Amino acid sequence: MDHQSNQVNRRNFIKKSSLLTLGTLGTASAFAAPHEAPLNFTQDSDVNIVGPKEGYTPQIGTLVSMLNWMRMVILAPVRNMSVSDLDYLVDENANSIGAMLMHLAATERFYQIHTFENKKWGDWSKEDKDKWSIPSGLGEKARKVVKGNNYDYYLNELSQIRENTLKELANRDDEWLMSVDKDFPWGPTNNYCKWFHVCEHESNHNGQFKFIKSRIV
Repeated sequence: MDHQSNQVNRRNFIKKSSLLTLGTLGTASAFAAPHEAPLNFTQDSDVNIVGPKEGYTPQIGTLVSMLNWMRMVILAPVRNMSVSDLDYLVDENANSIGAMLMHLAATERFYQIHTFENKKWGDWSKEDKDKWSIPSGLGEKARKVVKGNNYDYYLNELSQIRENTLKELANRDDEWLMSVDKDFPWGPTNNYCKWFHVCEHESNHNGQFKFIKSRIV
């Protein structure tokens, strides 16, 4: 597949996980039981097909399909929230939805730098540290700094990071995905596990998004 076709496919993935979601999912339906057929996408959408994807090696394509599906799910409860809702704090020690959306982008950026550039935190550029260190850590600093942004701001940050992820994954193969880092803090860990953690991490915060949304009055 040529470069232009790969670029088009990557942009399609991002659209399916963000813009298409906005027009096709109901707020409650995204969390319905499987028999309720919650995801009413058009017939040409393959977002619910987990498996190999054109433009990627088989295992990487499967990973991409999982990342894409999870992104759709985490955006469903927060799409088009007001700035005040995105900044809402359940209590003085809580994290806002807006801060956690930036935290998700920061986490994905970390794994880009770590797995695509083979760098550790200490090797990050000043630009990346300045932008991502606060949302990466969340907590008090994020409560003070990450606020006042609308939904489109967070969507744009997430989409830009994801586009880079898809571009880089398209340039790698299953052998790279399965390669093991014996020095990773968790113990021997392959790139597949690291990138599945990015997906699982979004799933974790999705539960927090729904809880916070239920407390907004």
